[in-house]
Amino acid sequence: MLKGGDRAEPSLRDAKLSVVVPVYNEMKTIETILERIEQTGLNVEVVVVDDFSTDGTRELLQKKYDGKFKLLYHDRNKGKGAALRTGFEHISGDIVIIQDADLEYDPSEYEKLIAPIIRGEADVVFGSRFLGGPHRVLFFWHFLGNKLLTLFSNVLNNINLSDMETCYKAFSAHILRDIKFRSMRFGFEPEFTAKIARKRLRIYEVPISYYGRTYEEGKKITWKDGIVAVYCIVRYRFFD
Repeated sequence: MLKGGDRAEPSLRDAKLSVVVPVYNEMKTIETILERIEQTGLNVEVVVVDDFSTDGTRELLQKKYDGKFKLLYHDRNKGKGAALRTGFEHISGDIVIIQDADLEYDPSEYEKLIAPIIRGEADVVFGSRFLGGPHRVLFFWHFLGNKLLTLFSNVLNNINLSDMETCYKAFSAHILRDIKFRSMRFGFEPEFTAKIARKRLRIYEVPISYYGRTYEEGKKITWKDGIVAVYCIVRYRFFD
């Protein structure tokens, strides 16, 4: 469970990272991403939440990683936001990192992501796909949608993020004592942003690499999730 403690952040050598990995039908990539997390060489606690996978992912986790990582299982598919909430309830680290189970984001960049927190400059760090890091060239309409959602979120929350919808978010674990999340699916991203902005936490961004994938390769988010995101931006700014 989440530990108490003061706001003083540890050094990189001493910091314990809790990496929360929501998983749904990622049989092709889950082993690789977990190996890459281990290869960072950091003091990492891995919390994997299987959101009722049906492609063999759950069985693979049970067979290969039981006793090695914290494995949590939903009894039905609830969505990414719900999986993250489950994971947050079982972390014990000083800093939390959200890691998707695909290969779009690179764990070798954890040190870059958490550096502002380690230096005592930030409470939350967003890894931005739009600040100059290498990225795979993919869908124009996804790019435009991300930009518009980020702009709308920025206007309502009075912040200047470049990539609100990014998966990579690192934050001091203590903020989970004060903020409760409700979103079940991909609405987690605008909810998270609205709530940390409302708390006036210190937010930083760092450039990250992005190895996007196509729908044929397993990408799940659709235009419908964009509509839900607009609703969530308004809801969690004004009504939650």
